[in-house]
Amino acid sequence: MITSNMADNESVECITEHERILQEIESTDTACVGPTLRSVYDDQPNAHKRFMEKLEVRIRNHDREIEKMCNFHHQGFVDAITELLKVRADAEKLMVRQETQSNQSVLVTAQTEEVIRCRIQQRNMTTTVERLQLCIPGMKCDGRYLCSRYYAALKTMEQLEKVYIPRVSRYRFCQIMAENLPKLREDIKDISMSDLKDFLESIRKHSDKIGETAMKQVRDVVVVVKSRYALRRTNKQAKRQHRTKIESYYTGKHSRELPTQDLVDFSPVYRCLHIYTVLGDRETFENYYRKQRKKQARLVLQPQSNMQETVEGYRRYFNQIVGFFLVEDHVLHSTQGLLTRAFTDELWNMALSKITAVLRTHSSYCSDPDLVLQLKNLIVIFADTLQGYGYPVNRLFDLLFEIRDQYNETLLKKWALVFREIFELDNYSPIPVETEEEYKSVISRFPFHDAEIEKQDFPKKLPMSQSVPQIYVQVKEFIYASLKFSESLHRSWTEIDDMLRKSTNLLLTRTLSGCLQNLIKKPHIGLTELVQIIINTTHLEQACKYLEDFITNITNVSPETVHTTRLYGLSTFKDARHAAEGEIYTKLNQKIDEFIQLADYDWGMPESDGQASGYLMDLINFLRSTFQVFTHLPGKVAQTACMSACKHLSTSLMQMLLDSELKQISMGAVQQFNLDVIQCELFASSEPVPGFQGDTLQLAFIDLRQLLDLFMVWDWSTYLADYGQPTSKYLRVNPSTALALLEKMKDTSKKNNIFSQFRKNDRDKQKLIETVVKQLRSLVNGMSQHS
Repeated sequence: MITSNMADNESVECITEHERILQEIESTDTACVGPTLRSVYDDQPNAHKRFMEKLEVRIRNHDREIEKMCNFHHQGFVDAITELLKVRADAEKLMVRQETQSNQSVLVTAQTEEVIRCRIQQRNMTTTVERLQLCIPGMKCDGRYLCSRYYAALKTMEQLEKVYIPRVSRYRFCQIMAENLPKLREDIKDISMSDLKDFLESIRKHSDKIGETAMKQVRDVVVVVKSRYALRRTNKQAKRQHRTKIESYYTGKHSRELPTQDLVDFSPVYRCLHIYTVLGDRETFENYYRKQRKKQARLVLQPQSNMQETVEGYRRYFNQIVGFFLVEDHVLHSTQGLLTRAFTDELWNMALSKITAVLRTHSSYCSDPDLVLQLKNLIVIFADTLQGYGYPVNRLFDLLFEIRDQYNETLLKKWALVFREIFELDNYSPIPVETEEEYKSVISRFPFHDAEIEKQDFPKKLPMSQSVPQIYVQVKEFIYASLKFSESLHRSWTEIDDMLRKSTNLLLTRTLSGCLQNLIKKPHIGLTELVQIIINTTHLEQACKYLEDFITNITNVSPETVHTTRLYGLSTFKDARHAAEGEIYTKLNQKIDEFIQLADYDWGMPESDGQASGYLMDLINFLRSTFQVFTHLPGKVAQTACMSACKHLSTSLMQMLLDSELKQISMGAVQQFNLDVIQCELFASSEPVPGFQGDTLQLAFIDLRQLLDLFMVWDWSTYLADYGQPTSKYLRVNPSTALALLEKMKDTSKKNNIFSQFRKNDRDKQKLIETVVKQLRSLVNGMSQHS
C-alpha cells in the first residue's frame, strides 16, 4: 500500500509539473523554451512520453477553441468586408469629385492668366506691327528660304540690303538681320550644292535606264525599216529606197528631249547654276560640275571584268555610256554656258578612245561567232543612237571592220569543225538515187547536171559522194553568216559584195583547203577514197561559178564590175586534187613496196621453175583491180598513176637485184627474175589504163629488160663494142650496174653452176670473164673520172 501510494503521489506530482511546464511554455518567450523542455527529460524515466500525451491533449483543446472562435466571428468578418468594399467605391467617387473641382480651379486660374497675357500681347503686337511694316520684305525672304525658293530669297535679300534695312536700321533686330544675310547666302549655296550632289548621284543610277530606252527606240525603228525592206527585197528599186530610208535615219538628228523625262529632274542643276550666278560665283560651279562629270565619265567607261562572257555585259556597258552622253547633250542645250561643245567633244573623244580600246580587248576573247554578231549589232545601235544626238561615231564603224575580221576568223574556225565532221561521216562512194524525188532532192542542194546520167533509169548513181552537196550547202550558209555582219555597217552594196567574196575566198583557200589537205594525209584514207576525193573536188570546182552567182543575187552587184573580187575556189580545188593525186602515187608505191617485201627468191637456185613468183602475180592482180577503179578519174591522172606504179615497180625490182647484202646470184635465179619481169611487161602491154600510145608503158621496164637480156644471152662482146653508141642494143645498161651483177655471179665456189660449167668445158672462158670484169671496171673508172 505504501508503495502504491508513493507511486500515486509521484504521478500526481508529475502531472502537476507538466501543467506548470505547459503554462510556462504558453506564457514565456520562445527563447527560454529549451531549458524548460530539458527539465522534462531530466525527471523520471518515461516522463517525456506522458508530457507528450499531455501536450497533444492541450493542442487539441486549443484547436477546438480556435474553431469555436472562428465560427462565432465568421459572419461578422464577411459583413465587415462587404461594408469595406462599399466604402471604397464611395471613396473613389469622392476622389474624382475632388479632382474635378481642383482642375476647374486650375483652369480658371490659367484662363485668367491667359487673358492677361493675351491682352499684353495684343498691345505689344499693335505697337510692333506698326514698326514692322517696313520689314515685310525680310519676312518674305525668310518665307521663301524656308519654302526652298532660294533664287527668289536671294533677290529679296538684295532688296533688303539696298532698300528696306537702311530705313529701319535703328532697330536692333534689323541689324541682326543684316549681319545674318551673308550667312544665309552661304547656307543657300550649301543647300543648292547638296541638291546638285544628290542629282549627280541620281543621274549616275538612272543613266543605264536612259541609255536602254534610247537604244531601244533606235533598234525598234531599224527593225521596222528592215522588215519592210525584207518584204520587198526582190525589187531592185525597193532595195535602194529602203536602204536610203535606213541611212537617212542613221544620219538624222533626234529630238533633244530625253527618252525618259520622268526619271530625271534637272531643276537642281538649273537652280544651282542660277544661285551661283547671282552670287557671282558661276565659274566655281561650272568647274565643279565639269570635274564631277569627268569623274563619272571615267567610272561609266570602266568595263566589268567578265563583260566578254555574255551579251548582257556589253549591253549594260553601252546603256550607261549612252545615258551619260544624252544627259550631257541635254544639259548642253538647256543651259547657257554651263557646258560647251568643246568640253563635250573632249569628253566624247576621251570616251571613244576608251570604248574602242575596251571593245578591241574584250572582243578578242570572243570565240563564239553568235556572240560577236550580237556585239556588232549592239555597237551599231550604240553608234546610231549617239550619232542621232550629234556625236561623231566614225571610229566605231572603223572598229567594226576590225571586229569583222575577227568575226570571220571565228566563222572559219566554226566551219572548219563542220567540214571535218562532214568528211569524217562521208562514205566516199557515189550517191545512190532510187527515185526521181531523191534525185531532185540532191540537185536542189547542189547544182549538178549531166545529160548521160539524166537519161539513165532509176536506180542510178551520181559520181560525187554525199559530202559534196553538204559542203556546197555549208559554203552558202557561211556566206549568209558573213552577210549578217556586213549588214548595217553603212557601206554600199559593192563594198558588201567585196566583203562577202573575200571572206568566202578565205573559207575556200584556207579552211576548206586545209581540211582537204588534212583529210588526204590521214592514214585510213585509201586509194578508193582518194579517187572519190578527186572526183568530189572536180565537181566542187565546177560549182564555184554558182557560188559567185549566189553572191551576186544577194548583193545585186554585177560580176563584171571592175573591182569585183573573183572566187579562188578553182585554184583551191585544183591544189587539193593535185595533193590527192600525189597521195595516190605515194600510196600505190607503198602498196607495191608491201608486195615486194613478200618476195622470197632463192638466189642460189640451179634453174628456174618456169613460173612467175606468187607475190608478183598478186601485185599485178592488185594493180589491175586498182586501175579499174581509176576509170572514173580524169584520163591523165589515171595514166600518170599507172606510169608511176610501173616505174616504181621497175626501180624496186632493180634495187632488189643490186642489193648490197645480196652476195651471190645464180643463173637460175636470174632466169626466175626474168620470168617475173616478163609478167610485168605483159601487164604493161595489156593497157591497164587506156590512153597510152604504143609501148610507152613497157618502157618503164626497159632498164631491167636490157640488163637481163645481156646476162641471159651473155652478149658481152656486143655490149662492149657498142657501148656509148646511140644505136646500142644495151643502151640503158650502165657499166656499174652490169659490173655489180657480174660480181655477184662470178663466185668461184661450186655453187655457181655457170662457172662450174666454164671450168668443165673451156677454161679459157674463165679468162674471158676476167677480161669483161676488167673492161667494165675501166668503163666505170672512166665515167667517174669524166664526171
